[in-house]
Amino acid sequence: MAETSRNIWEEISDTEISVIDGFSKGYVDFLNQAKTERETVSFILNEAQKAGFCDLKEVKEIKCGQKLFWTGKNKIAGLMIVGEKPLSEGMNMVVSHIDAPRIDLKPNPLYESDNMAFFKTHYYGGIKKYQWLSIPLALHGVVIKKDGRVVNINIGEKEEDPVLTIADLLPHLAKEQMEKKMGEAVKGEDLNALIGSRPFKGEEKNKVKAYIKNLLKTRYDIDEDDFTSAELQLVPAFKAKEVGFDQSMIGGYGQDDRVSAYTSLKAILEVEKPERTALCLFVDKEEIGSTGNTGLQSLIIENLTAFLLHRSGNDSYYMVRKALADSYALSADVNAAVDPNYPEVFEKMNCSFLSGGVVLTKYTGSRGKAESNDANPEFLAKVRGLFDDNQVLWQVGELGKVDIGGGGTVAQYMAYYGMEVVDCGVAVLGMHSPFEVVSKADVYMAYKGYKAFMQSFRG
Repeated sequence: MAETSRNIWEEISDTEISVIDGFSKGYVDFLNQAKTERETVSFILNEAQKAGFCDLKEVKEIKCGQKLFWTGKNKIAGLMIVGEKPLSEGMNMVVSHIDAPRIDLKPNPLYESDNMAFFKTHYYGGIKKYQWLSIPLALHGVVIKKDGRVVNINIGEKEEDPVLTIADLLPHLAKEQMEKKMGEAVKGEDLNALIGSRPFKGEEKNKVKAYIKNLLKTRYDIDEDDFTSAELQLVPAFKAKEVGFDQSMIGGYGQDDRVSAYTSLKAILEVEKPERTALCLFVDKEEIGSTGNTGLQSLIIENLTAFLLHRSGNDSYYMVRKALADSYALSADVNAAVDPNYPEVFEKMNCSFLSGGVVLTKYTGSRGKAESNDANPEFLAKVRGLFDDNQVLWQVGELGKVDIGGGGTVAQYMAYYGMEVVDCGVAVLGMHSPFEVVSKADVYMAYKGYKAFMQSFRG
């Protein structure tokens, strides 16, 4: 039974609290290892292979009970456990996104001004720009050389590493800045990362830039024009940590939506011999509209389903459409936790709370549910029943008051195929900030819910 006043710490045993604490340690470690899509996919594949999952591309035929993995572009992944029923009868899917708001480097980022060197940037996803000033930033990503060599970059995470930062204006000179609206006080073009101040001796101009160029070449084998074929991201350099004197919460970067990625990953690793094929899918680009060939507006799900059926000996396009239409899915994405510091934007009878359980969100969207999936009540009723039967504590959620704001998830792109889908995830404080906060208990309930759904949901 979902109640807005529920605090699930009161409803769980001391034994389960100990289990939650152990589960959370693994989650914190994951957050500190996986700060980009590529790092997340690498983590997922490593865990899958340790659990006995095999590469779908190397499998010649599909058999009941097989554990398979699939990847694309190094930024999307899927784990599958083949069920007893034919694939043409549909799958039970849990789909999360592994991208997160951040600051990307531009293709031509390096410049010098007033004896300092900087990187030009372009922010990715919905951020409050001022939150990214005056914090330590790490540089993650890849540089692809013209000859195809890959240079992996991870600078700022080790204790001995340098960090980068975007300096803010001192309050003594910020009178005009502070009189502006928060959304206008910091411009996107002003998010320039400070990267050096030492001159290269012997150069006549742009001496600091020259020093940085030399350092990049000698230390990382990066030439200035290599930035053109690079994917480099500035992310918070600080670690995920337990929050609160009671250590009941977890704070860290990228929990929207890597909290769903981790919990669904741990869930499918424990699924055994499901009746319906279980699919755990991790996708990209949700924060900018699920675009591109790694976002869910592409044919990721359709192509993967066709590949699975092909390996099963069935090349019928009709069966691809039937399998998708007969599938059931959880769009594993977070919702906004009620923040008592800002009560004016939440409608507490229908919004989600920290430590209230995993959140079922019937609809998202904005401006009258625009761009929302709006799940069917018949499906929601069955999910409710499944969660209650498996002691998954849950609550309902809505993304703020009507006409205040809103947001979207990947649910609408799965619903496109005719399958039943509902948003289901963890309530988050400070969503899209460099340090988001979740409840350990909610994280664990998400894992339990995803596992129950992939293991035994029947529709």
